[in-house]
Amino acid sequence: MLLHFYKMTGAGNDFVMVDNRDESLSSVLDKETIEALCDRRFGIGADGLIAVESSQGKGGAVRMRYYNSDGGEAEMCGNGARCFGNFAAALLRHDRTKPLPFETMAGIVTASFREDGNVTVNLTEPHSLQLFVLNADHVVGTDVHFLNTGVPHAVAFLDSLEDADIVNMGAYLRYHDSFSPKGTNANFAEVLSPRHIAIRTYERGVEDETLACGTGMTASALIHAVLTDAPSPIKVDVAGGDTLEVGFTRTGDHFTNVTLTGPADLVFEGDIEV
Repeated sequence: MLLHFYKMTGAGNDFVMVDNRDESLSSVLDKETIEALCDRRFGIGADGLIAVESSQGKGGAVRMRYYNSDGGEAEMCGNGARCFGNFAAALLRHDRTKPLPFETMAGIVTASFREDGNVTVNLTEPHSLQLFVLNADHVVGTDVHFLNTGVPHAVAFLDSLEDADIVNMGAYLRYHDSFSPKGTNANFAEVLSPRHIAIRTYERGVEDETLACGTGMTASALIHAVLTDAPSPIKVDVAGGDTLEVGFTRTGDHFTNVTLTGPADLVFEGDIEV
């Protein structure tokens, strides 16, 4: 079968995008095929695959299905959601002066389109905040915090990210008993100024460092706000070189109106035999 695909990137977090509104790809997109498509040596290469599917009648115009590069399905992806919004808007010929709501396993997400080409997504409300959930001095060198921003994220603040061993520290947190049985993504942040942080992320399902992680930068920014009282919005520098913006309304340790703004770019499109 010849599969038509699009390759998109959100701040360096890259995805294979496919249109499955007619469900013709449902029998094709199994775990092994998705893993092969995302392989950077023998496939298209990506951090994950995202499929546009028909709405399930839960309030969205369409449904977002997100799969990590290991073929496992995940609840959500912040950078992927911005790419999905841009991609779905093109497929639907959506009026970009209006927001586009879509369904995810984490709930309804809404994409808004800015004149500068950036996309803002309104994320689902974060939950399960745990400060100082783990003392990892012997591996990470500092305390670790936790927040679920659609998917689980551990966050540690370091003095410097430059020489940090992200892969080893990330794998340690990803599989730690504190986050079992599903595991967690692991984020390492550095405070640049009261409203500006930098992060590097080890992603569960990719099992490596990625250039950006939308839900990870959101979790890091929100935990930074709790620890330091930093107001909204907070800028976040990612390893891919972009600076994104996390907006929110905060009441104590509770967050609403959480948004993530940044690029969502088409790289190329093509066909591949599957």
